[in-house]
Amino acid sequence: MPYADEPFSLVIFGASGDLTYRKLVPALWSLYAARTLPEPFAIIGTARSEMSNEAFRGRMREGVTRFARLKIPSQHVWDRFAGSLFYVAGDPNAPELYTRLKQRLEQIETARGGARNRIFYCATPPSLYDDIVAGLGAASLARVDGGWTRIIVEKPFGRDLESARALNRQLMSVFQEEQVYRIDHYLGKETVQNILVFRFANGIFEPVWNRNHVAEVQITVAETIGVEGRGSYYEESGALRDMVQNHMLQLLCLIAMEPPVTFDAGPVRDEKNKVMHAMHPIDPAKVDEVALRSRYGPGYVEGKAVPGYRQEKGVKPDSTTETYVAMRLEIDNWRWAGVPFYLRTGKRLAKRVSEIAIRFRRTPHMIFRHARLQVRRGLRR
Repeated sequence: MPYADEPFSLVIFGASGDLTYRKLVPALWSLYAARTLPEPFAIIGTARSEMSNEAFRGRMREGVTRFARLKIPSQHVWDRFAGSLFYVAGDPNAPELYTRLKQRLEQIETARGGARNRIFYCATPPSLYDDIVAGLGAASLARVDGGWTRIIVEKPFGRDLESARALNRQLMSVFQEEQVYRIDHYLGKETVQNILVFRFANGIFEPVWNRNHVAEVQITVAETIGVEGRGSYYEESGALRDMVQNHMLQLLCLIAMEPPVTFDAGPVRDEKNKVMHAMHPIDPAKVDEVALRSRYGPGYVEGKAVPGYRQEKGVKPDSTTETYVAMRLEIDNWRWAGVPFYLRTGKRLAKRVSEIAIRFRRTPHMIFRHARLQVRRGLRR
C-alpha cells in the first residue's frame, strides 16, 4: 500500500453508493486533513449514475461534513482535496467503462509524473465482482506499469464455498495473490485490534484462557437501526452472510486462536485457520437445536412508526432473508473443547452494542453465598 510521498490513484467502483459516501471518502479526507495521506493522489469514483466531477465533489463534501472524524477547516483546504476527486460514469458490465478509466488514469499520471501506483476498490454488491475483475483484466489495468497495482475486495466473498472458490479463481486469473487485498472492515475498529493486545500483552490472562477456567463465550453485535435503504443489498446477503461468516467469525478467531509467532499477516492467518478447521460442523439434522434465524417486523422506535423488513425499499414482499441470527458453536481442540461460543447479531434490537463476554467458571466453593443472601434480604426490608 502507499508509503509517504509516493503518488497513487484510487479508483472506487460503486462511488455513488452509501459505503463511499459514509465511510471511504470521509476516511480519506480525515487522513488528508491529518497530513497522513500520501501525495500527490487522485481519487476516481465510478458508478452507473450520471454525475459531473463537480456534482461528485459536492456529494462527497456532504458525506465528509456528516461523517468524517476531522471537520473541514476552510474552503481553501477542501478545494485542495476536492481538486483530486474525479468521476467517470459507466456500467461495470460494459468494456467501454474500463477504456475510459484507463484514459483518465493515464492523463492524471502523465500530468503529475512519478510511479504509476493504482488501487481498485470494489464498493459494490458482490454480484459485480466478477465483471469488475474481468473488465480490469481485459483493459490491462491489472498489469503493473512502473509502480504497483492492488485490488481491494470487501466481504462477503461469495454466497457459499463454491462461489467463494469461483471468485478466487477469477481474481487469480487477472491478479497475482500479492496484489489482492481481501478485507473485513470490522477488523479496523480500534476495540477489535485491542483484543490482540488484551490477550497477548498481558501474561495474567493466558493461564486462564482455556476450557479449565472459561465456561462460555458470548459475542454480540446488535443494532437499533433497520436496513436503512440498503434493502436490495441485504436481500443478497442477510444477517448470516453480512455479519456472521465474516465479522463475527473473525472476532471468534481472535478470541480462540493460539499466540502467533509474529503479528505479520501470514502467522496470524495461519492461527485463525487452525481455529476454523477445529470448529465443529453443525449437523444439518440438528440445526434447529443450535441456530435461530428471524427478521424484524413493523413497530415503533422512540415513539415513531418504523416499517418491518418486508416493507423496506428493495425488499421482496415474501422475502425469507433473516435480519437476526443466533447460534451455538464449539471448537474441537485442546484449549476449547466443550466450551460453547454463542454468536448473535441483528437489526432493530433494543440497544446498539458490540461486545465479547467471557464467563468464567464458578469457584469450587461459594464462600460469600451466605453474605450475598443477607444483602438481598436487607434490600427487601
